[in-house]
Amino acid sequence: MTEDTRSGLRIGILGAARIAPASLIKPAERNPEVVVAAVAARDRSDAERFARKHSIAQVYDSYQDLIDAPDLDAVYVPLPNGLHGRWTRAAVEAGKHVLCEKPFSANAAEAREIAALACDSDRVVMEAFHYRYHPLMSAAEQVIASGELGTLLCVEAAVCFPLPKFSDIRYDYALAGGALMDAGCYAVHMARVLGGENPEVAAANAKLREPRIDRAMTAELRFPSGHTGRIRCSMWSSDLLRIGATVVGERGRMWLVNPVLPQLGHVLSVRSQDGRRLRRFTHRSSYDYQLDAFVAAVLRGEPVATAPSDSVDTMTVIDAIYQTAGLPLRLPS
Repeated sequence: MTEDTRSGLRIGILGAARIAPASLIKPAERNPEVVVAAVAARDRSDAERFARKHSIAQVYDSYQDLIDAPDLDAVYVPLPNGLHGRWTRAAVEAGKHVLCEKPFSANAAEAREIAALACDSDRVVMEAFHYRYHPLMSAAEQVIASGELGTLLCVEAAVCFPLPKFSDIRYDYALAGGALMDAGCYAVHMARVLGGENPEVAAANAKLREPRIDRAMTAELRFPSGHTGRIRCSMWSSDLLRIGATVVGERGRMWLVNPVLPQLGHVLSVRSQDGRRLRRFTHRSSYDYQLDAFVAAVLRGEPVATAPSDSVDTMTVIDAIYQTAGLPLRLPS
């Protein structure tokens, strides 16, 4: 393939993942500071097809070969959940910055290990909760911080969608699958962000695809300041499609419609003593905002909202939900 001589932050992709075009390749085409310069896959022929389709200049024979490439600055990790920790660790050890897909790791212990490694390095390690960087979420946080809703009473978040292909890797325990890991990590993260604190898990109930794999999960949360929370997630249940969040305070209520993929349509609705209003924001992709944040962190030292310490807190709640529901923790692959 033709050598790519363009300047910019040079990123390599681990795996010919279906999410990569939307999450990185297309946003990079719109960002003059980024070049998607390389890809590696388990099967080189898959990587070659992917590279041809997306005009990626370099194909490597293995993940490790890509990570070791001296002309790459950063690595994007969209591998199955159970592999996130292993290859994020390897990339940091090789001196690369990392954008890792959610969930950050298989469990909280692995997240803590990688967070410590990242802290001891000068590398940017960022979990790809892209929705967190969209103006919709910033506006929601501003509403809560303003005090318009009053003292918080309850926070709810739901991410439910149908995935009836049960051979999908997201149902594979060996790859750290399960509804809570895939859809639910968004709901847990939203509950943490909107609740403003890290909650304890009061109750949890799973609907199972098999003895260790949840196809749906609900959990009741308690926050240190006294408000409660609830998360709901599913990949296959009667709740086929539900993506949103609600924040209830003593003086008002806020609804977020489709905060996960706001570029496909969203609404922020507030009803309080100040009145009622609806707000909509740009349809620019949340993935574009995420890439902007990653580039700004790497090139200019700006902080990120989804640093490894944040990932540890999310994985701690996920572990507690699994334990409360009577299911085993996910393990690294």
